[in-house]
Amino acid sequence: MNISILGCGWLGFPLAKVLLDNAYSIKGSTTSREKIVKLQEKNISPYQIKLFAEGVQGDLTSFLSHSEILIIDIPPRLRSDPEADFTGKIKKLLSYIKKSSIKNVIFVSSTSVYKDTEEFPEYTEASAPNGTSRAAVEIISTEKMLKETAEFNTTIIRFGGLLGNDRHPVNFLSGKTGLKNPKAPVNLIQQEDCIDIITRIIKKEAWGTVFNAVYPNHPDKESYYTKKDKINNLALPEYDHSLASKGKIIKSERLQEMLDFEFQHEI
Repeated sequence: MNISILGCGWLGFPLAKVLLDNAYSIKGSTTSREKIVKLQEKNISPYQIKLFAEGVQGDLTSFLSHSEILIIDIPPRLRSDPEADFTGKIKKLLSYIKKSSIKNVIFVSSTSVYKDTEEFPEYTEASAPNGTSRAAVEIISTEKMLKETAEFNTTIIRFGGLLGNDRHPVNFLSGKTGLKNPKAPVNLIQQEDCIDIITRIIKKEAWGTVFNAVYPNHPDKESYYTKKDKINNLALPEYDHSLASKGKIIKSERLQEMLDFEFQHEI
């Protein structure tokens, strides 16, 4: 089976290597010419592709051709680029997918689609996305657009904060002061579990559904990050307790139900 991964970055690249080990043929995209060789060295068919609301740079038609599955793993980057039109980019992509051989799409989404409140609500896959930030609105709109497209099935994975050996929020929060929401629950997941979830979706053909994907333990931010800083001998963060914390708890009930999945990597 042929799979195209749009976005062979922090998650997409190791995912591609695991899928190759499982005998899938992989096409991978990058926005960087320098990463083309890196993909080639791992037997990933490389494509340099950039999406814009106005058009596409790169051979997107060939990237999608002869593939049955497309994994969309490109970050919205709305924080670094407030003017970015993420929904517009995916709308442009849609026009190509509709004319391709793609039958199933996996969209890597985010738990930011759920709103933080002082009550720390629990959200399951049955909960309607209710985020009001610009990023949440863009992602919710993109999810809806993909789900309503009849030419293919869409499975959405709403990942929590992504962790890995080379990526942990504690490194950015160390020594910071005035941090908000100290009592808010954390919603995190390790890279290896993310890859396992996507692989299981493909193998079990779990198409046309939504998964929340967050490790089931939810310590508060202040306790969690302070503990991690102490373990790593980093400067402790300081939190602002003057305002009530806002947060949420994400439940990942459908993973066990449909994928027979158990988290293997603690946060």
